[in-house]
Amino acid sequence: MNGVENLWSYLSATPLLWLTTTILAYIAADFSARRLGYPPWANPVLLAILLIAPLLWVTRTDYAAYFEGAQFIHFLLGPATVALAVPLWDNRETIRHSVAPILMALLVGSIVAAGSAIILARGFGLPDEVILSLAPKSTTAPVALGISEAVGGVPTLTAVLVILTGIIGAVTVTPLMNLLRIEDWRARGFAVGVAAHGIGTARAFQVNPIAGAYAGIAMALNALLTSLIVPLLARWLV
Repeated sequence: MNGVENLWSYLSATPLLWLTTTILAYIAADFSARRLGYPPWANPVLLAILLIAPLLWVTRTDYAAYFEGAQFIHFLLGPATVALAVPLWDNRETIRHSVAPILMALLVGSIVAAGSAIILARGFGLPDEVILSLAPKSTTAPVALGISEAVGGVPTLTAVLVILTGIIGAVTVTPLMNLLRIEDWRARGFAVGVAAHGIGTARAFQVNPIAGAYAGIAMALNALLTSLIVPLLARWLV
């Protein structure tokens, strides 16, 4: 028994353990989702969290220790965000002919996503620090964390809220769009890209390539716009 405990103490002290665990959990989650046919509820990110969370609880591993390994994956979010310029460039002709509706949808979506979160949080009497952490929830994680820190929020709380927002958006977007009878893949993709950033964009690509491309466009543009409007909304509403 002491040998097992000593081995665990050694392994848990190295970042490689949790990096490997995170990668294996996502591979297993994606494999399961693929075998199930990628239904909305079988989101790979959600399944990976459900695999990792009990392991962290059983081993009594705190977030700081886990993040020492997971930070290598977190670092890749930056290059992934920059890579969103690719769908923007690939669809430049379509965007050029639809500038007005795209900008209008982007402006309304960004303001509603941030403003509604702030207003609802204030209505429930949440502290200002929590409200400011919640405001950038609909943009991609690297941008959201920077915004949260700049306006006085808690970046670690923002990270959790961003993930929850993405998962909820990815799980609900397909049945919601079907219920509303929205059949235009461009509109469906753009909506989920604005509301649910990278996780929603990944879901859009699973459903339809056109929806995925427009989700990537929306995600990139929303990251830029949110970084401009959240500080203004935070100053005005909080």
